[in-house]
Formats: sequence, C-alpha cells, structure tokens
Amino acid sequence: MNRFFVPFAAVRRQPTIVVDSVGPGAALTLAHWRGAATPEALRDDTSAGAVLRALRRPETPGLAAEAVTANHFDIDGFVGVWSLLHPGLALRHEPLLRLVATLGDFRELDAAHPLADDALKLVCWLNAEEKARFYEPFGAPARRRREDEASAEKFAWFLPRFAEILENPAAGRAAWGPEHARMCRATALAQGPGTRRTGHPAVGLAVVRTPAPLPYYALFGPTAGFDVVLSLYDGQRYELECKYTTWIDLESRPTLPRLALAPLAARLNALETSGRDWAADGPTDTGPLLRLAGPHRLTKAQRYADPDGRPIYPSSIASEVLEQEVLAFLNRGYAGIQPKKYWTWAEVKAVSREPLESREA
Repeated sequence: MNRFFVPFAAVRRQPTIVVDSVGPGAALTLAHWRGAATPEALRDDTSAGAVLRALRRPETPGLAAEAVTANHFDIDGFVGVWSLLHPGLALRHEPLLRLVATLGDFRELDAAHPLADDALKLVCWLNAEEKARFYEPFGAPARRRREDEASAEKFAWFLPRFAEILENPAAGRAAWGPEHARMCRATALAQGPGTRRTGHPAVGLAVVRTPAPLPYYALFGPTAGFDVVLSLYDGQRYELECKYTTWIDLESRPTLPRLALAPLAARLNALETSGRDWAADGPTDTGPLLRLAGPHRLTKAQRYADPDGRPIYPSSIASEVLEQEVLAFLNRGYAGIQPKKYWTWAEVKAVSREPLESREA
C-alpha cells in the first residue's frame, strides 16, 4: 500500500487516517487526545504508539485508507504520520520511535535505556531543523497563519528525509550536534550533586531543586510517573507546571485530574511582597504554568519553549514555604479523589468546582 500525506483541510475529500488530531470524517483516528475516537485496542500513551499498534493489526477498520493527515506538526504526530507511510521501517525501529515520541511529547527519557542517546539525537535533529527552516512550535499564529495549514509545509520537508537520519543519525550531526551537546550538559547538571528531586506520589508531584533553569529534556527527564513538577531555582525563582501527561488520555497508568491553579495563585499573591503577581494558565492548556508574571504575558510559544529561555522572576516567598503551600493545595484538592484512566474534560473541570466539603461528606 502506498499511503500519502494530505493537508488537514483535505480530510473529507477521501478516506483519511487522522493522527494526533481529531476531526469529523476520519476513516480511522489514531490519537491520544482526551476523548479521541481511537479504537480501544490501539490506545497508547502517544499517538505514534497508537499508530505502531495499528500497524501490527492490519485488520483494523479504516487502516486501508491511503491518505494520512494531522492538524499540527510536533514530534509525536510526525512520527505517527511517518510510520504509516513507512510501515516496514517503522516496525523495525519501533522501540526507538516510541522513545522519540515520548521524549518529544512528555519530555521524559529513561537515560539508562540503550537507545536513549539515539532518541535524543533524533529529537534534537527534528527540533533544530524545524526552527531553522520554519517556525518554532506554536509559532504559526504570530505569523498570522493557521497551524493546520502552515504545518503541511513541515511535513512535506521532513517526511522524505527522516528515514536517512533514523537509520544513520550521524548523517544529521550538523543539525543535531549543538542541541544534543547542550542537552547533555544540562542532563549532567540535572544528575549532579547540585540537583535534588523529591517525589510526592500521592498527589503526583515531583519537586526539583536545581541552581538554574534547565531545558525540559533535562528537567522532566527523570520525572516519569509524576504529572506536576515544582521547579525551585536559586534566587527564590520558581515555576509549577502540569505536564502534558494529564492533557491526553494516558494509557499506561491512572492519573489524578488537573486542578485549576487560580486558587493557588490567589493564595501565593496573599503572601507575595515582591511587587509581582502570581498567574496561572487554565487547566485545559496543554501545559499550564504557575509563575510570577512579568510585564508581558508569555505567548504559547514561549511557555512551550525551554525554561532556560524565558525570564523567571525572584519571589519574596521562601522555597520551603512555597513547597508547603503547593503540597497543601494539592492535598486539599485531591482529598477523596482516586486516580483513574480516561478522565473527561467535564470531570476534570468538575473536580475544581466541587467544594471540598462535599467530597469529604
């Protein structure tokens, strides 16, 4: 079968497999988005993982469609689309492609895995070429373009070139080398004596104390299994982030629902005397941040980019006090709530609206 990529707007023109996206008229949806119509047997933590499961089940209804699409370009979605177009090669490299998709979407990587460095090189190549030749993730609106339209140009460039780098990463060294070196330096810092990590599994919180902001691959790499990360940097600079693992339907384990962070921001503002205000993104954002706000609100592209590339302002609140406040907020918010799979957005929003007293009754 010779499958081919089509822009997302063409999904209704022929039977089409939709990857890492949702939309009416799909012959088959292979996405980990919350509530996506991915067949139950194919559900996976990543959309690329769902594609790889489908390739091992050729009898899957809709898999015979030749057109493939996605409504945005990111690493997980790209790997899924590419795998449908190159099924034999994809299945041959399935363990590596799964690592690439997980690192790209969740920023998590098991450094002890024998393919970890190859996965990092491929992700660095994709990131470097995307930024050099096109625009950064979530950067289309700033260029007055729609992502579902603009991203088709990225797919057109990457799809015929990825196989060579997959099979021979050294061929892309000129592109991935600088970013890979930066990530290795950051990972060494994250694994060194200056960084301490504390886990609070009951509320899914990982606390990372490290001298300065790190790239996400180094910061989140060792936090697999946790869904909220509190980063405590020298100089009383802090960020709290809900990871992407609770925006999607995670298949491998149950999770707690996201909490709206606005009440925690209000509590911290009552304690803050620096002259800056704490602000939080809403729970339906792909990766909500709680942080001290600057003079200008961060764009989505800035929030998605690495923490070491954005300003993080000093707080008047001591780090021990901040950690206690975050823990107390999560403990109150999750009182009476049990982890589960496949939360609906309605359920997620209801958890934040429901008074604590009614859960304890």
